[in-house]
Amino acid sequence: MKIKCLVVDDEPLAIRLIEKHIDKIDALEVVATCNNALKAFEILNLQTIDLLFIDIKMPNMTGIEFLRNLKNPPKTILTTAYRDFAIDGFELGVVDYLLKPITFERFFKAVDKFLIEYSKFSPKTLEIDSKDFILIKSGIKNHKIYLQDIIYIESVKDYIKIVLEDNRSITSKYKISDMELELNPNIFIRIHRSFIINSTKIYAFTINEIDVCGIEIPIGASYKDDVVLFLEAFKKS
Repeated sequence: MKIKCLVVDDEPLAIRLIEKHIDKIDALEVVATCNNALKAFEILNLQTIDLLFIDIKMPNMTGIEFLRNLKNPPKTILTTAYRDFAIDGFELGVVDYLLKPITFERFFKAVDKFLIEYSKFSPKTLEIDSKDFILIKSGIKNHKIYLQDIIYIESVKDYIKIVLEDNRSITSKYKISDMELELNPNIFIRIHRSFIINSTKIYAFTINEIDVCGIEIPIGASYKDDVVLFLEAFKKS
């Protein structure tokens, strides 16, 4: 069963980009697009929508206002050129908050977050999510690394360094962006272009850094909005 998507944006180019990204993922299909919230309301009343992609700043009614006025909104991914609405998105319980221009890599991460949380759509994702270890090649050896033992992952040029609880670290020739896609985004979060942390290891945090097991990791400026959403949820968990 495919995930039925509705794309709402007042910019035709933005709609085409989201459609292009959706076309690359077999589990998704676009069933409708429109350029304003009122038309979106009509579509939602006529057919079932599993996942809504909606812009925030639109004429007559913003995406935030639209979601606040829906009694039973579908799962939603916000798309916007503005960073100022991250907290609003969190309060509305959106799946993710994508900043334009939206790369396919970032789009894929948002969709995978949806699939992990609502895995009835994806048996494959369920299988990956239930896995409690990863295999990482370092030199000639393949290392079995239990996810619960990871404190953080650091990008060092063309390599990643996986720092573990038992004072071990494993270095592998691997892109941090590829590693990010393999990890459960409900547990692991990228807070800097060079760092992914395990949220279960958080000791303390500020708006500028996170302390994992006594190690202070900086929050990158371009990741701050996503991290704020994550930490707000973390405080309530």
